[in-house]
Amino acid sequence: MVLMQFSSQTLEVPRIDTWQPEEINAHIDFMRRTNEKLKAAGELVEAQGLAMPETALIVKAGPDGAPLVTDGPFAETKEFLAGWWIVDVDSAERAVEIAAHVSTAPGPGGRPINMPIEVREVMSEPPQDL
Repeated sequence: MVLMQFSSQTLEVPRIDTWQPEEINAHIDFMRRTNEKLKAAGELVEAQGLAMPETALIVKAGPDGAPLVTDGPFAETKEFLAGWWIVDVDSAERAVEIAAHVSTAPGPGGRPINMPIEVREVMSEPPQDL
């Protein structure tokens, strides 16, 4: 799984909801082209972008199991998950290559954002040593 993290603090890049429309379009076009290349290579399983964190809800079960819902994440949160790809690749090295490419997505002024991308294996079953 390739996870796109966004942090305006560490990236020194304004949030995407403040970019010019042509900058947003260039960013989204980059992501679409990336998805098309991964699909053509037979590596794309799933890819999704997420709405801004202000739309998120935090849900936990109350004592009776009924949902308790609060807004979230909290306003002081500076990092958020912006989207993900699930890829089926032959090696961890290939997943890292994909992550490095995604990191270069264009931001304001067309400059690469170089955002941190997390790569994690999706477990198909629990580890055998448990």
